[in-house]
Amino acid sequence: MTRSAQHSPVGALLREWRQRRRLSQLDLALAADSSARHLSCVETGKSQPSRAMVLKLCEVMAVPLRERNTVLLAGGFAPEYRESSLDDVELAAARAALDTILAAHEPYPAVAVDRYWNVVATNRAMSLLEDEIPEHLLAEPRNMYRLALHPASASASTHLVNHREVRDFLLENLFRQVQATDDPILRNLYEEVSQYPVPPKTESETAAMPPSPFAVPLRIRTQRGELRIFTTMVTFGAPSDVTLSELAIELFYPLDEFTANTLRGLFETTIGDALPA
Repeated sequence: MTRSAQHSPVGALLREWRQRRRLSQLDLALAADSSARHLSCVETGKSQPSRAMVLKLCEVMAVPLRERNTVLLAGGFAPEYRESSLDDVELAAARAALDTILAAHEPYPAVAVDRYWNVVATNRAMSLLEDEIPEHLLAEPRNMYRLALHPASASASTHLVNHREVRDFLLENLFRQVQATDDPILRNLYEEVSQYPVPPKTESETAAMPPSPFAVPLRIRTQRGELRIFTTMVTFGAPSDVTLSELAIELFYPLDEFTANTLRGLFETTIGDALPA
């Protein structure tokens, strides 16, 4: 069986994805309107799947679009999903929507990131959270995990108070992403940021906080006081382009009135815009 699978790269890849999703051959076959016998033959190389079969199996297993193209290529088929630049005319409507969302969220910060958590675009208010972060971390490509967890960021005047809580949450999220995609770049990022030294706990971090509907809000120390923030993630629905499928927009919201007023005041002072009442 191993020798046969070696002659069927597509079968080996489909088996890897099935095992990664913790599905039995029977479970996957039933979900894909096939049979466990046929799926076994595909995985071992005894049967060559059709293009439609490959796409159906990938869809059932929620294989990311980038990896679906890889599986198709392994089966001798052309890629199904194109990968465009956000500046391409085909993505003009999506880029306009992205810019609208980012601008409309001011005076609160917002950032768009790619699959690897590199910054694609921000609104102007995002600079409020990057005060005194070392220049080398702000160099392109800016990476949100490095910005949040690098020890140089932890020592800046504007920094996370609950660094350990946020670190644990972010690393767990990144680890799940690595498991879901098996992407070597994401795996290298996880290995890098998980090795960053953890600053010692402070009295502020261990102090009791008011009840919150969020288990791990961002607690950011600034010269004006501690800001408490939660975030939401926005993605494009039903994308057929690899770039859009990997794009996520993180919107930062104030968790209390002090944070809302402080962010608005900082935006007015720093950016200098006249905001509507």
